[in-house]
Amino acid sequence: MTNATRRRSSLFARRSWGETSRISAILRRETVGGALLLGGALIALVWSNSPWSGAYQTLRDTTVGPAALHLDLSVATWAADGLLAVFFFVAGLELKREFVAGDLRDPRRAAVPVAAAVGGVIVPAVLYALIAAGAGGDAGRGWAIPTATDIAFALAVLAVVGRFLPSALRTFLLTLAVVDDLLAIMIIAVFYTSNLSVAPLLGALLPLAAFGLLVQRRIRSWWLLLPLAALTWVLVHESGVHATVAGVLLAFTVPVVRSAAAGGPDAGPGLAEHFEHRVRPISAGIAVPVFAFLSAGVTVGGLAGLATALTDRVAVGIAVGLVVGKPIGILTATWLVSRFTRADPDEGLNWLDALGLALLGGIGFTVSLLIGELAFGLGSARDDHAKVAVLAGSLLSALLASVVLRARSRVYRRVHEAESVDLDRDGVPDVFQPEPPRPADTGDGPSVPR
Repeated sequence: MTNATRRRSSLFARRSWGETSRISAILRRETVGGALLLGGALIALVWSNSPWSGAYQTLRDTTVGPAALHLDLSVATWAADGLLAVFFFVAGLELKREFVAGDLRDPRRAAVPVAAAVGGVIVPAVLYALIAAGAGGDAGRGWAIPTATDIAFALAVLAVVGRFLPSALRTFLLTLAVVDDLLAIMIIAVFYTSNLSVAPLLGALLPLAAFGLLVQRRIRSWWLLLPLAALTWVLVHESGVHATVAGVLLAFTVPVVRSAAAGGPDAGPGLAEHFEHRVRPISAGIAVPVFAFLSAGVTVGGLAGLATALTDRVAVGIAVGLVVGKPIGILTATWLVSRFTRADPDEGLNWLDALGLALLGGIGFTVSLLIGELAFGLGSARDDHAKVAVLAGSLLSALLASVVLRARSRVYRRVHEAESVDLDRDGVPDVFQPEPPRPADTGDGPSVPR
């Protein structure tokens, strides 16, 4: 069997060195963001369970913004609707890049992470529905809470226990999380939109189109783009669609590769990569940690309160969905694709590595907390129980993943050493395949939204 054939039939094949380097840089920034996220959540938990918990609640419930524009929102709502729009803008940029110039443009490469992400959404939702059935009230609205994967939290775990995780596995985890984000965006837009107002939604198309026209012409001036983005966000918020969707729509208008008039793909990074480089630190370093700080604070009420929360069938459904449902869904879908395509794990890897990644997929934090608030209402008793379950399920998933990945640390170290050998000293480790041809954008104007 030739090397090319072996790569085509591998579940976790390496990408080119250029793509691997780009993803490594992204993951390093997300790892720092994950540490900040965990720090913000920990401060919130300690504060909300201290004698000064009232001050935390007051801060979170303080109303800020102009009432005339219906933007007199609580600080916590600003974090969920506003700051997370920045997070979803970055997710949208990465998602579009994957479809235009990354693995998701190749059906063979995309099949495994896409199927894994879909399986990781369906199985937890089904388990939640089975467990929470009969809980009464609005329990059914929480079905989507255990379906999300928090890549920043997962990478923070990897920074401690998986420093030598092979690049192919890190890439698979990131691609799975990107598709997971797309599914989460669709779920929020379709199932958690109430009181839809068509006029503002149609009105949002005007600033969105103007934003798209400018970025297609490679205009980067913040004083032009930022007001248009803000107006799009305001109108989407007014429409009843969750405002974070505006971030994704804006991201989808940004071109990924350079047009022929701009020098073509070889002239340097496209505007999407430029924006991602500028905005990702804001998302990972400010937006997500602040949201975690304002969302994760739940008054547990000691051991008795913890027992009450974790015996709620809604909380049990969430925890089981994260710890059991996500791994089962990811592993089952991956196995089915591997049987259909006759693919096997890459040399040196096996299904235990897939299990470790599947367990990491059970770390649902940022988007899970957001969906919990949308499902049950911020500050409600059921939302508090959901938060406890998300925290408990994510921590247990992290611990189980750590055990599995630690058991494979020697193998990962050997693969890491092999990926560091550069005998010809050309700056590219010898195990990496040559750069694939880049997709060309031959459009000379804004009519080809690449």
